[in-house]
Amino acid sequence: MDPLRSRPALKDRVRGQAARVARVLPGAAQVLLSARMPIVIDGQTLDPMVQLLMALRPEKLPLRSAPAAHSRARFRREVVSLTGRPTPVRAVRELTVEGGAGPLPARHYAPTDGAGAPLTVFFHGGGFVLGDLDTHDEVCRILCRASGHHVLSVDYRLAPEHPFPAAVEDAVAAFRWGARHARELGADPARVAVAGDSAGGTLSAVVSLLTAREAVRPAAQLLIYPATDRTREWPSDRLFDLGFLTLQDRDAFFELYAGGSPDPADPRISPLQAADLSGLPPALSAIAGFDILRDEGEAFARALAEAGTRSEVIREPRLCHGFANLAPVSRGCHRALVNVGRRWRAMV
Repeated sequence: MDPLRSRPALKDRVRGQAARVARVLPGAAQVLLSARMPIVIDGQTLDPMVQLLMALRPEKLPLRSAPAAHSRARFRREVVSLTGRPTPVRAVRELTVEGGAGPLPARHYAPTDGAGAPLTVFFHGGGFVLGDLDTHDEVCRILCRASGHHVLSVDYRLAPEHPFPAAVEDAVAAFRWGARHARELGADPARVAVAGDSAGGTLSAVVSLLTAREAVRPAAQLLIYPATDRTREWPSDRLFDLGFLTLQDRDAFFELYAGGSPDPADPRISPLQAADLSGLPPALSAIAGFDILRDEGEAFARALAEAGTRSEVIREPRLCHGFANLAPVSRGCHRALVNVGRRWRAMV
C-alpha cells in the first residue's frame, strides 16, 4: 500500500470521532469546547460546530515547506477521518474518462431513480494541488442523492507536477467525454452540467466560458465557493483570514498552480475578468459567509446576472470555506449541502 494513501493516522481518527460525538451537542456546548467566545465578523455569527471544527484542526498544511504529496496525503486522511457511514446512492463505479493529456480516473454515482436524469460532471476542490476522488466521495454522494442527478467525479491532474493550464485542459476534456457518454451512464445527453467546489468551482466556470459558443456546452454550472478573481484584494480577504482557507494558503496554492507565472487576469484563472459573460449556462452559486472568497464569488454571480445570464445565489452566512467537506460532522453544513443539491435539481 502507498504510505501516502494509508488509513488516517491515530490523531486524525481521534479528531474525527470527537467531531462525530460533538455533532449532536447543543451549540452553546460546541462553542464552549472550542475555547473561544462566539466568532462574530461583519455582522455574521459563525456556526458553533464549524467553530469547534476549526479549533480541532490547529495545524496548517505544509504547502511551502514539504512536498505537495505530503500535504495531499494529510488532507486526504483528515477528510476521510470525518466521514462515517457513506450516504447511500443506487450505484457507484470506477471508470476512466478522457483528459487533456490522456485518461483520468473518475467515479460515477447513479441516483435511485436515475433513468434519463441529468449528468453533473464534478471537479473537486483543493487549490488545484490537493483533493481526489476519495476526499469528495461523500460530497458527491450527497449531491447525487439530493439532486437526483448522475454525478461523474473527475480526478484531474494536480499542480505543481502539472501546473496551469493542465487542470483546465482536463476539465474541458472530461466535460466533453461526459457529454458524449451520458447515455451510456444512464443519463440524459441533453442535460450535462458542470459543478465543483473551490478550485473545482473555478474549473466549472472556466469550462462554461470556454465552451459557451460551441455546439455542446454545459446545461448549467454549479459554483460552490469558487475562486473567480486573482487580480485584486477584496474586503473578505482580510475579514475572514482565519479558517480552513487562509490568505497564506491561497497564495501558496497559486504559486504551485501558476507554474510559468501566467497573467492573473487570464479568464482561465480569473473568470470574473472575462470580456464577455453573456450567453453562458445558468449558474447556481453557493457562497459561504466566513470565506476569503466570499466577495469575489458574489461579484461573479452579479456579473453573470448583469450580462443577462441566469444567476442564482445561495448564501450561507454562518458557514465557512470548505463546508461541503464538513457535511458529515456538521448539521449546518449537511443541511446547506443538501439544500444546494435540491436547488441544483430545480435548475437543470
